[in-house]
Amino acid sequence: MSHHPSVIEAAIQATKTYGAGSGGTRNISGTAHLHVELERTIANLHEKEAGLVFTSGYVANEAALCTLAKGLPNCVAFCDEKIHASMIQGINHSRVPKHVFSHNNLDQLRQQLSKYDKKQPKLIAFVSVYSMEGDFAPIEVICDLAKEYNALTYLDEVHAVGIYGKGGAGLANALNQQHRIDVIQGNFAKAYGVIGGYITGSKSLVDYVRSMASGFIFTTSLPPMIASAATTSIKVLQEADDLREKLWDNVNLLKSLLAKTQVNYHNTPSHIVPVVIGDAKACKDFTDALLHDFGIYVQPINYPTVPRGEERMRLTVTPFHTKEMIHEMADALSFLWGKFFMKMAG
Repeated sequence: MSHHPSVIEAAIQATKTYGAGSGGTRNISGTAHLHVELERTIANLHEKEAGLVFTSGYVANEAALCTLAKGLPNCVAFCDEKIHASMIQGINHSRVPKHVFSHNNLDQLRQQLSKYDKKQPKLIAFVSVYSMEGDFAPIEVICDLAKEYNALTYLDEVHAVGIYGKGGAGLANALNQQHRIDVIQGNFAKAYGVIGGYITGSKSLVDYVRSMASGFIFTTSLPPMIASAATTSIKVLQEADDLREKLWDNVNLLKSLLAKTQVNYHNTPSHIVPVVIGDAKACKDFTDALLHDFGIYVQPINYPTVPRGEERMRLTVTPFHTKEMIHEMADALSFLWGKFFMKMAG
């Protein structure tokens, strides 16, 4: 989407009108009509009352989670062990009591929630599509637990928006759970191809974050040209079911080809396909060989992004990869897998 003609044109026209920068913080001189339009767009996308735009997805998570947890009297936070670093930082900076449950372990989450009075404020932070594992959160059951134990739900949809749900509204939308989530967070830097992050929720909740979050108040706002490009990208993808269908055709092709090889890939339910190497040097050497010998660029993912011993590649095809490219990728992975792991075994 960063190369989509409509997105590029929106950025160009906004730059000519508003200039290259925003001019200041949102609360002083850095709010343009395009920021307001973008916030209305994300609120409509997720069927929420309001939206708030931040300079990045990281800042959105850190600022919103810290502000909400700190602002709720005697709040207790509960989070999946594999939430994003920005979510961990936000909760840590709030200094509220925190419980971490094993990845998607709902029995453990229930045990943790049950230790507290139902009237005590609680916040459950989790992710819809986990970026390193490629698996889904059990959104419906977490919402059930939140209702039973009187907890707010905070869902990171960064790797789902644009791809899942009606018009790309995310996995919660696809599972008909969107209305049960109190705060939906996303960004514009993945499927939408621009930059920036956001939260959506009730008007009162969003106004509270707007008024109290230092990560929003004390930083220069996104340039209006970025806001215009992001709004355009969202609106284009809301009507782009053909691109989503082509994406899933390519994802399914890649997985079907890898299933015929010895490559240690995870057959996830998502568009993310992890290939676990399990050794930092081997992972770097493997991706170097992909690039130098086959002209295929994949980044190695090592510690601290994943634990030591779980080093991996993360494959994400797009609608614009051809079938020939995907066959070439599978063949290259299969060839190098045999070469590298025969060598390591020897």
